[in-house]
Amino acid sequence: MITRTRLAAGSCALLAALTAGLAFPAGAAAGEPTGEDAPKVNLVLDVSGSMRARDIDGQSRMAAAKQAFNEVLDATPEEVELGIRTLGANYPGDNQKTGCKDTAQLYPVGPLDRTEAKTAVATLTPTGWTPIGPALLKAADDLDGGTGSKRIVLISDGEDTCAPLDPCEVAREIAAKGIGLTIDTLGLVPNTKMRQQLSCIAEATGGTYTSVEHTEELTDKVNELVDRAADPVVTPVATEGADRCTGAPALESGLYTDREEFGQQRWYRVDVEPGQELRASVSVAADRAVSPSYGVLLRAVTVHGREIVRGEAAGDGRTDVISTGLRYPKAERDDEEAAETVCLQVTHSFSAGAGVQTTPGLPLELTVDIVDGPSDSDDVASFGLGRGWWLLGVLVLTGFLAGVVWGWLSRWRVAVWRTN
Repeated sequence: MITRTRLAAGSCALLAALTAGLAFPAGAAAGEPTGEDAPKVNLVLDVSGSMRARDIDGQSRMAAAKQAFNEVLDATPEEVELGIRTLGANYPGDNQKTGCKDTAQLYPVGPLDRTEAKTAVATLTPTGWTPIGPALLKAADDLDGGTGSKRIVLISDGEDTCAPLDPCEVAREIAAKGIGLTIDTLGLVPNTKMRQQLSCIAEATGGTYTSVEHTEELTDKVNELVDRAADPVVTPVATEGADRCTGAPALESGLYTDREEFGQQRWYRVDVEPGQELRASVSVAADRAVSPSYGVLLRAVTVHGREIVRGEAAGDGRTDVISTGLRYPKAERDDEEAAETVCLQVTHSFSAGAGVQTTPGLPLELTVDIVDGPSDSDDVASFGLGRGWWLLGVLVLTGFLAGVVWGWLSRWRVAVWRTN
């Protein structure tokens, strides 16, 4: 039983690894990392009146945020340019129009002076409204320019109070600009409505949402996001797909970006040599309000229109990014066979909501990876199981032997019982 359990776990792990390899092709030469400009991070902190609540490790939310910020500032890598922006820190009144303008750059984005930044954070006192949307717009402007990575880390304990400016729509507008800005959100002692709003903001730009209820969790997560900003940046190459395979742009291994209109098809061409494997994945981002029920399809076909393999994904509800992928191994031949031209077709079934602009098209990212294929065709696929077929065989054999042994033991015990 232990052996079978371990084998089952190994099988699941291998299948998970194969799935991960499909979505994120290993060894992909997806663009080139650029280190010309320093990575930039803008920490956006909610300083609204609700931050006075004392429900994080026996202290106020503001005190927990200050403690976390001090530790983050000490651990910030030297190569990261960091800034701090506040929302709701200066206006204590009841005028919503004025309160929704209450966002300010507490510490400018640039080389970090830790002492100066800590002194600025120490002066903060929970005050006013929660203008998340306006703060995100200003925070994006703070990071304007340069080719390095750009990241906003939003820390809030409540949903936006400045409707009708929807923070989710603001995040989608920022994503549509194509400036490579990621927004990560952290919710302090979250409720359902706040969690939905902060998740939507993060998803719109490919960021993450995290629920935080302890000071140590807040410190660790902000440190992780700041460190992530220092990772090398992969810059997608802009391309423009055609409406048919003939005349489509020829792509090599790399990361590409394009825009696809509603109801449109985009075609690309890839040359695959014998003995190579083509791995491709596509992500389509809904950077505006769309109707429910949608999907994305990625097909690999021959130049004559015969489908080789496909990958598809579907959704129903509010999703900002939907992805799928495929793999196609080109068998190696003894004779000198020419490279095969594979046509990649990208189609999505998003539809625009009422009153929503349909142009420009939705942004898509296409990853193409051409690697050396498996040396043995049997290693590629067997009954649709890929390299996991032998694990299934071991499991079947183990189950059979275990059944035989158990049956023999049962018969022996019955025989002994009858004899006695």
